[in-house]
Amino acid sequence: MKFLAIIPARYASTRFPAKPLVLLDGKPIIQHVYERVAECVEMTYVATDDERIFNTVKAFGGNVVMTSSEHRCGTDRCCEALEKIGYDADIVINIQGDEPFTHKEHIELLKKGFESEATDIVTLAVPFSEEGGLEALENPNSPKVVIDPSGHALYFSRSVIPYIRGVERSEWLKHHTFYKHLGMYAFRTNVLKEITSLPQTPLEKLESLEQLRWLESGYKIGMGITNIETVGIDTPEDLVRAERFIKENK
Repeated sequence: MKFLAIIPARYASTRFPAKPLVLLDGKPIIQHVYERVAECVEMTYVATDDERIFNTVKAFGGNVVMTSSEHRCGTDRCCEALEKIGYDADIVINIQGDEPFTHKEHIELLKKGFESEATDIVTLAVPFSEEGGLEALENPNSPKVVIDPSGHALYFSRSVIPYIRGVERSEWLKHHTFYKHLGMYAFRTNVLKEITSLPQTPLEKLESLEQLRWLESGYKIGMGITNIETVGIDTPEDLVRAERFIKENK
């Protein structure tokens, strides 16, 4: 199979403007992401709507393509980028531009998921730990996923799923492995084109999770399970945490 990795990166961010260009350990965040992905996928591009990001990627020698500023999400931006790049890929891998700790294992799991012909889309999950506690499990900003015996997603939610009847909530993590969804995706090329033309669905609107549109529309989402957590950067406070993470792991 031929893989194309696309890293959507926009300049405007409500919580952290200019995020892709902010320095982390001396390099722009977008450069960290690009270099990690390009190690695993030969054909890698950044897709942006901003000339400052475009020029930064060009300056460090990366591939980059300009896309519309009107896109609702990174998935839509990836679809436009695919058309503009013109590469005959079988699979498009989508890694967000604020994931500087993307690991080789993450990329390999996304690729491996397509060994099953029944799979249309692949994404990742990491088990919640008992050490993280109930507060982490109940955080609505960490979507949860339940998985069927064949390794496909049954449902994603900002609520804790499944509910364990007859057990004190404080004991849930001792009785079941709950999974946190990591927002990295890979799509069969034809599927990417199809899902970006679909209207929003009721469950997607309720939970504000685009992957529910795909489930509601009948697509099979394969789940790769990893124990390697990421440190996504959504706020200036996350940047401080990321700097600390780098220092502790050097």
